[in-house]
Amino acid sequence: MADSSALRRTRVIIWIAVVVVALAATAKFVLWPPPPAGTPAGLSYADASFTLTNAAGGSFTNADLKGKPSLMFFGYTFCPDVCPTTMSDILKWRDDTGIGYDGLRTIFVTIDPERDTPELLKAYLGAFDPNIIGLTGNQAETETVKTIFGVLGEKADDASSDTYLMNHTAGVFLIGADGSYQGTIAYGEASAAAEAKIKRLVNG
Repeated sequence: MADSSALRRTRVIIWIAVVVVALAATAKFVLWPPPPAGTPAGLSYADASFTLTNAAGGSFTNADLKGKPSLMFFGYTFCPDVCPTTMSDILKWRDDTGIGYDGLRTIFVTIDPERDTPELLKAYLGAFDPNIIGLTGNQAETETVKTIFGVLGEKADDASSDTYLMNHTAGVFLIGADGSYQGTIAYGEASAAAEAKIKRLVNG
């Protein structure tokens, strides 16, 4: 009986350890708020050179961040949960604040250029809002923009599978009309707090 109890306790300890490790891995890629700690408010992403392909046609460069405030998110179309949830949250925030597309852009940058073609990206985002700007690029272009924004993104499992998932940073960047970094909205952040940040971003 004593040996059986000890075995059960050992199994419980092992399972707890597994759960802790899994949660730590999830936090590293999903809950970690980009960009890296210490990024100063006002940092200009418009001065950091990158070029991506706009799913609607043409290209999108760092200079195109200027013009109007933006919510910028890095994800991928095959994402089963975080990405569609965040896109839905963004639409809700915009509805609740009454800020239309003319006052606030939404930009979705794929971290999975192998699968996310411009055509696929356009169709995916169009199901949420056809005004969302979808950006993709080749692997080098994607790595460049990920580095600039401090975004983490990597294949989570068998890279040879067509159905692989991606671990990735899930925060939403707040970008000012001048292309400057103005903070982030964390994944799962309360709507009231997110909407307050958006209002400050738009109203200055």
